Formats: sequence, structure tokens, C-alpha cells
Amino acid sequence: MYNPLLLPEVREMLDSGDDAGLIEFCTALHPGVVAEVIEGLSNEDIWRVLSHCDVNSRVQIFTFFDLPKQEDLVTTTDRKRVSALLEEMAPDDRVDLLERLDPKHVDLLLPLIAQAERSDIRKLLSYPENSAGSIMTTEYASLPQEITVEESLRRLRRIAPDRETIYYVYVLDDQRHLHGFVSLRQLILAKPEAIVADIMDHDVISVNVSDDQEDVASMLGRYDLLAIPVVDDHNCLVGIITHDDVIDVIQEEATEDAHRAGAVEPLEDSYLSTPILTITWKRGIWLLFLFTVAQGISVVVDSYKEISEHVEWMGTFIALVIATGGNAGSQSAALVIRTLALGEAGPSDWLRIAAREAAMGLMFAVVLSTLGFFPAWGLQGWDAAIIVSATVAIMVMWGSMIGAMLPIVFKKIGMDPALISNPLVAAIVDFTGILVYYEFAQFWLTPVVETLPH
Repeated sequence: MYNPLLLPEVREMLDSGDDAGLIEFCTALHPGVVAEVIEGLSNEDIWRVLSHCDVNSRVQIFTFFDLPKQEDLVTTTDRKRVSALLEEMAPDDRVDLLERLDPKHVDLLLPLIAQAERSDIRKLLSYPENSAGSIMTTEYASLPQEITVEESLRRLRRIAPDRETIYYVYVLDDQRHLHGFVSLRQLILAKPEAIVADIMDHDVISVNVSDDQEDVASMLGRYDLLAIPVVDDHNCLVGIITHDDVIDVIQEEATEDAHRAGAVEPLEDSYLSTPILTITWKRGIWLLFLFTVAQGISVVVDSYKEISEHVEWMGTFIALVIATGGNAGSQSAALVIRTLALGEAGPSDWLRIAAREAAMGLMFAVVLSTLGFFPAWGLQGWDAAIIVSATVAIMVMWGSMIGAMLPIVFKKIGMDPALISNPLVAAIVDFTGILVYYEFAQFWLTPVVETLPH
């Protein structure tokens, strides 16, 4: 919203060499607004603008660019400028960026970074992708348990500028084992002579460094925390994950689920930032699979061509029968996938979910088969009404069960339930729906079928 209004002025300041104006532009506006405005400039001009602010402001503005833009910027400027920027970035933000860069480029940058930051980068890069360790920051506040509140506050004032958050302060021993935590509010309200060990909370909710980031986001939301500590297998504190990082995870996971629900392999970057060939490939995989299923449906329909030729109305109701079952299955899949994602149920609840879907499927079957009975009767007579209404009832119940159970099966075997996309469920139900439709028709119309030529 700010780009069209301010971008021409920024270009004019660059062209006229208005250093004072550029300094005011960088400092007077929110870093996010500055990033939004200058993103429309060339990479060279972006760096020219960033050179007019101090390193802290430069880092804040830079981190508001999306990752593809950050990658583009750091690969089109000299390594010395990039290394100075990386040293001041938050550990989790710089690791997110470095993971996208070519390893050879990273190897050239690391020697230019201070030893402490370099060691931190190597450690964070070693954690598996999408794990708690890969999104945590090591800039947390900690205290020993034997000091007073007064001494604690003095220490926090000293270390606060270099910490991501000081609202939660973690209590550690000399080996960095996590014993508890104390909030800044507790420290402020406590008596100065009180000992940290006496006011800290011993029941610490933490996650392991190898836990999945989606589980971490769920846990932080469940307990309404601003940050959550990350420990190793020995209960030593190695970092924290803050609420802003969890918001990014939630958005990322929600985007992945939305893509998969539409039968698209998730994109790593935004739609407009992703090359057309990449999107084509990610969509094409699923389209090819669904096309193959559709071909299978065509083969099944063709195998019943004799009955179709002699009972001409059969083709009239194909779309009604298979679409109803597919829609019911897609609804069930969407509900169960979201339920599993929120942790409201798990594979162990499959029987309860199956019972609920069976009950709902039965109610839908009664209503929809009744609605299908009378139009079929009016158009094609008694036989058509029986076949269509019975098939609709069977497919609604079958679709509901398939849509509900497949995500649970995927969750049980360790796969992402979101892989069960709506088009996939619809394709499976469509395929079985055709079989049920024609087989039931053959059963019901046995006298007619027996008269067909063989």
C-alpha cells in the first residue's frame, strides 16, 4: 500500500543524492514499511538505501524482505557487506537465509563472520529441516538459581540488548541443565532479596531439539506461551522458539495443507516468486495421477457398454451418482485432516470418528437418496429410481468413511494426512462409484441383462 506513494520520492532522493532525506526515510518509518517501499528498486539501489542507516536498522529492514528476495540481494553484492549483515541478524533468521544459499557460497561467507556467530551458524545448520532446532534462536536469557532478584535484574539489564526476548528467563546450572524459569513480571514483583530458586516455576514445558516444528507450534499455542525452551536429550537448554517464529510455522503449514488439499505439491516460496516451470511440475504430478484415475474410470464405463447400450438412461445419472459420493468424501477428509492437525484427535480415536461418519453418512444417505428417487422416477421410471437412489445412498456412506479413514491411516503410518487431497478422495470414490452403480444396475435389472447378447 505504501509502495506506489513513496517509491517515486525514494527514486528522486537516490538520483539527487539526498543523503539526509534517505537517512530520515530509513529511520522515521517502520522497517517493514521501508522494506515494502524499496522492494520495487533494483538490488543495487536497495543496497544504496540500506547504506544510509545504522547496522541494526539495516538488519531490521532486511529481515522484512521475503527469503527469495533476501537470497537475491546477498548473491548480488560483495561478501564483506553480507557477512557484516549476517553477524547482526537473529540466529534463526540468518540460518533460514543460509539454508537457501549454495553451500559453496556459504563456505566463502563463514570465514568472514566472527567465531562465536560462525559456531552458532554451524550448529543450527546441522539440525534437520522442519525440526525445533532449525527454527530456534540461541539468544535467550538465563540465570543461575542461587542469586537474588536484585542481582537478576542487574544482569538482565546488561544482556537484554543482545537477547531476542527477556520476558521468560530460564534458570540453569553450570552444565546448562534446565531447572525452571521465571518471568520478568515475577522478578519485578518479587522482593529484591528473594532468591531466584524460591520464586521460579519448576514445571517447565519444553520441546526436544528434534521435535517437528508443527508439534512445537501446537504446544506453544495450547499453553499460551510467548516462547518455549528447546532442550537436547540431556535436558540441556540449547535455544528457544518465540511466538513470532511459530506464527511463521503456522502460516507455512497452513499453506502446505491448502496446496495439498487442492492436489498441488506445496511451493517453497510465494506463488509469484516461484518459477512457472516449478509450479507446472508440482501441479503436473498430481494432474497426471488424477488423469490416470480418470482413464481407469473410462475403462470401467466402457466395460459396461453392453448394458449402457440397452439401458440408455444409465449414462444420464452417472454424474449425479459419482459426484455425490466424491463430495461427501471430500467433506469428511477436510474435517478429519483439520482435526488431526489441531491435535483434537489421533489415530487411536478412529473408532469414534468412524461411528460419527457412519451416523452422518446414514442421515445424508436417507436425505439425498430420497431427493434422487423422485426425479429419476419421473424421468425414467421405477427401475431408474431404485438404482439411482440406492447407489447414491451407498456412495454417500462409502465416501464419508473413505474420506475420514484415509487421513487417519496416513497419520498412523507417519505420513502427512494432508496428502489426502480432495481431488484424490473424489477420484477414489468416483472410481468405486462407477463400479457400484453398474454392478447394482446389473443385479436389479437381471432379467434385462440376461437378454443382452454375449
